[in-house]
Amino acid sequence: MTTQSSHLSVLLQESIDGLAIKPDGIYLDATFGRGGHTKQILSHLSAKGRVIAFDRDPAAIESAKVLADDTRFSIHHCNFSEMEDVLTSLNLHGKIDGILMDLGVSSPQLDEAERGFSFMREGPLDMRMNPTKGLSAAQWLAHAEEQDITQVIKEFGEEKFGKRIAHGIVNARQEAPITTTAQLAHIIDLAVPVKDKFKHPATRSFQAIRIYINSELDEIRTGLKAALNSLASGGRLSVISFHSLEDRLVKRFIREQSRGLQVPHNMPIMQQEIDSHKAMKAIGKAIKPSSDELSRNVRARSSVLRVAEKL
Repeated sequence: MTTQSSHLSVLLQESIDGLAIKPDGIYLDATFGRGGHTKQILSHLSAKGRVIAFDRDPAAIESAKVLADDTRFSIHHCNFSEMEDVLTSLNLHGKIDGILMDLGVSSPQLDEAERGFSFMREGPLDMRMNPTKGLSAAQWLAHAEEQDITQVIKEFGEEKFGKRIAHGIVNARQEAPITTTAQLAHIIDLAVPVKDKFKHPATRSFQAIRIYINSELDEIRTGLKAALNSLASGGRLSVISFHSLEDRLVKRFIREQSRGLQVPHNMPIMQQEIDSHKAMKAIGKAIKPSSDELSRNVRARSSVLRVAEKL
């Protein structure tokens, strides 16, 4: 994630350090964004090194043109859940030395009002990371059942007033179509009976709808499995999360892959056999931004980095 002005990549040095970059290695930036992490990886590579990047956002693909002259770099317009298919087509499946995943929505997406991600800016209610595919938030909210809206807001936004908000949305759309971010933010504001003085009442609901519209959690689940399969032995995975739902998935995945064979207590089996079923090991503990980084980039405040290595 980046800031609007200078596009500062969050946990940049820490995530790059986590990859333990080999000068001649092959690396995947699964979420190119505006290329901050990719550029840093490239700076550590020799002429033989290589970076493959993915992004589902056409604006990110356009921004990658600045690296068009670097023969070590290539980018693919796709979701990171498609990782294995793309890498197989490049004959690189199982040969990647490091994968970086910077999850969630990017600051350029938040800062561009026409993308419809932010309740702070008036714009069309879209929220799609790839505006050429799927339903926009406005299209979904126009027809979704109240119960489904409630479930999305409660589950993906962890919003305790999800039922009230969903009811407000359904009532409001009977009066007029909900087509802008400002409309939706106002509806939510009216529906929430108790305000958090440190957080806009629409924060959790916008997050929830965005996650649902983009199938973000399913993407993460599939992407993590694909990353494990795509890495070479000893390859590193660096994952930056921005909220608890994402980080929970990453933490659980690394823990499960680090456990080894699960057997009943006191079963006569050697530790070597148990360990042989371990697929990954966690590298260090979860890393959060330094106070210096937070002073430069307030949007880094909720970020968490986890690093693992394939065995």
